[in-house]
Amino acid sequence: MALLSRDQITAVDDRLWEDVPVPEWGGDVRILGLSGTARNAYETSLVQLGPTGSVQRVRLENATARLVALTLVGEDFQRLYTDKEVAELGAKNGAVLTRLHQVAQRLSGLGKKAVEDAEGNSAADPSGSSISV
Repeated sequence: MALLSRDQITAVDDRLWEDVPVPEWGGDVRILGLSGTARNAYETSLVQLGPTGSVQRVRLENATARLVALTLVGEDFQRLYTDKEVAELGAKNGAVLTRLHQVAQRLSGLGKKAVEDAEGNSAADPSGSSISV
């Protein structure tokens, strides 16, 4: 297999997304995996560093709703909730948010299972994930 050039890599639309049924809300929603930059920003938002650069505390306030808000998009792949609307989304059913959070984690390469999958330590997930082109 030939090595890819920078232009070829840049040209590829490798976003992962999945439409998820949410019967509690009466339909489906679309979860779009985070880009590498967005994932790093989310992970950074979860910790507060002290003056020496070490982790001072973990910030889990609305962490589930924040990730869902970052990844919940419409048909046009634009976010449905802004950062200022996270609390509004966080007021929704916790079980639904947890399900959507798990999909967002998987599509974004977050969490223990994503790491195991990337390392090849667990079976592939037969999901309806799509790559948009």
